[in-house]
Amino acid sequence: MAQARESLIVVSNRLPFSFERDRRGAWQSERGSGGLVSALTPVLRDRGGTWIGWPGTAQSNGLAQAVKTAAAGSGYALEPVMLTEAEVRDFYRGFSNEVVWPLFHDLTPLCNFDPAYWRAYGAVNRKFAAIVRSAVSGHDFIWVHDYHLLTLASELRTGGVRSRVGFFLHIPFPPLDIFMQLPWREQLLHALLDYDLLGFQTPRDRRNFVHCVRTLVRGATVQGKGPVVTAQVGDREVRIGSFPISIDYRSFASGADTPQVSAKVRDLRAHLPHRKLIFGVDRLDYTKGIPHRLRAFENALDRYPELRERMSLIQVVVPSRAGIPEYGDLKTEIEQIVGRINGRFAKPGGWVPVWYVFGSLERADLLAYYRAADAALVTPLKDGMNLVAKEYCACSVDENCVLILSEFAGAAAELRSGALLVNPNDIEGVADAIHNMVTMHAAERRIRMRRLRRIIRERDVFWWVDSFLRAAITKDLSAFPAPEKSVPAPVSEFLPL
Repeated sequence: MAQARESLIVVSNRLPFSFERDRRGAWQSERGSGGLVSALTPVLRDRGGTWIGWPGTAQSNGLAQAVKTAAAGSGYALEPVMLTEAEVRDFYRGFSNEVVWPLFHDLTPLCNFDPAYWRAYGAVNRKFAAIVRSAVSGHDFIWVHDYHLLTLASELRTGGVRSRVGFFLHIPFPPLDIFMQLPWREQLLHALLDYDLLGFQTPRDRRNFVHCVRTLVRGATVQGKGPVVTAQVGDREVRIGSFPISIDYRSFASGADTPQVSAKVRDLRAHLPHRKLIFGVDRLDYTKGIPHRLRAFENALDRYPELRERMSLIQVVVPSRAGIPEYGDLKTEIEQIVGRINGRFAKPGGWVPVWYVFGSLERADLLAYYRAADAALVTPLKDGMNLVAKEYCACSVDENCVLILSEFAGAAAELRSGALLVNPNDIEGVADAIHNMVTMHAAERRIRMRRLRRIIRERDVFWWVDSFLRAAITKDLSAFPAPEKSVPAPVSEFLPL
């Protein structure tokens, strides 16, 4: 009798589609455009699989049918996890974004350790686990994503699921002294060790996790060298590795070189002639360091008067997490700084130092900004990876440009050889990097950018998927090191999960 074909079950906080009502009240769906969706869609379609997640709204009337309709055209199954308004408040806005998010970004003063949030987090992870149990067979591989679902494997094991379960954390993992401040630190660590493979963005994040395990989990041992190590906890063996996520390089590079985008680039440069264009695009979030960046730009204008009227900063801020007071305060702060800079330095009828946009960009407009910019300012206070840095490089087809990158972004570990690395807290240091960019010789700019684009091209998002799945199934980890160059997406369909 033939063995059942193994499929992939992807579990994330959100489904790969967004759902909104139109003016008539009917549900409309739109496919997500992020790197995770572009990387996993071909694997799910080719192997057969299921994506499980929250549809993004607490309104459920008629939504199940809209999800079925979206699934019919996707080539794989979609299983929604419906959340109530209270669960969205306490699980999503509460524990996920008022506890885990600031804690894992080393911002403990912003944490709200409300015990009700922890209870809601466990309850919603159990709700996800129930949907996964109904979808999984003994042969499937379950791949769970991100900080909303840290305890999902524990809930699955309690419910009797014995399938292999992998987890990837898209944000940083904090050092021991920060993690120790979590009231439920031991429960969370033991829950994570119920996964079979734990993936982190950088070796630093992996080291932080291993340090926490060795310190807080009695009897745990960690052995091995290379990108993946093994933790032994009782009779369980857990693999722990670093797998830097990336982007669909070819999609961004080819998209930036289309006639439509090229025309937008020409219009943008004609509108802002004879100056260097610096571009920043971020979600509205306190981890992105947007106020620090603006102050550094202002400092550069103060300390280097010759830069005035020679450069403009285009800062796009994408709305995020509406309803959380801290985010509204952050938006106000950003707008006040922009107003101050333009009030100090703008020339009536002429030069405007900062062009500020609050809103989302269409893809063609985003690609045009990337390609037109002489530099990108990517200066988060801390980031798991930061894919904006990689998207900018992929779109820089002319290669006559510079990436200014925070050393606290996960991408810094890969891109340090070509980027100008800065400490976002060092206002004068970032200002100096801006001056360096403006005065840098064109030959050096091209050498740096070609180096960055080669790294991202060879280790794209499909390489990331392949390396994670190989780590999940490789028997001898000493032979694990993943291929240095990207493997086409369909390779994962041949992996015997």
